[in-house]
Amino acid sequence: MSDDLPDSLIPYDEIVQEALRAVVGRVLGEVQASGGLPGSHHFYITFKTQAPGVDIPKRLIERFPDEMTIVLQNKYWDLKVSDHHFEVSLTFNQVAAHLVIPFAAITAFVDPAVNFALQFQVAGDALPEPHDEAENDGPQVVAEDGSNVVTVDFGKKK
Repeated sequence: MSDDLPDSLIPYDEIVQEALRAVVGRVLGEVQASGGLPGSHHFYITFKTQAPGVDIPKRLIERFPDEMTIVLQNKYWDLKVSDHHFEVSLTFNQVAAHLVIPFAAITAFVDPAVNFALQFQVAGDALPEPHDEAENDGPQVVAEDGSNVVTVDFGKKK
């Protein structure tokens, strides 16, 4: 047997990423339908600020030109979820902002209350660059051993 496997003609990596992003949509849809987050659940959502379909205020793009993380916990409103994106209003330094974020722009989804995390690659990206957290609200995420992190990264052979 050879270690050189042929490139797949089926885009498994894209299919799996799309399915896992659907998990994010379903979770946010359930939060929208129930009128809020249950128990101690809260979410850290990291996304590419320049991805197609992202609509955020210019001041946030200037501060986070590549990627930013938002927190959905106490101070959010107008959460609306569709098949391809979600919308939410938050405050940043006590200034309200409405954000539209396509699921395809998300690079990470974390619910620290239950040590659950999903990480994604956005088309054309390598590893995400370090960035400051958005200062909307919420505690710091502390990574713990034994967390439920699902990382999907199907690197293509060259």
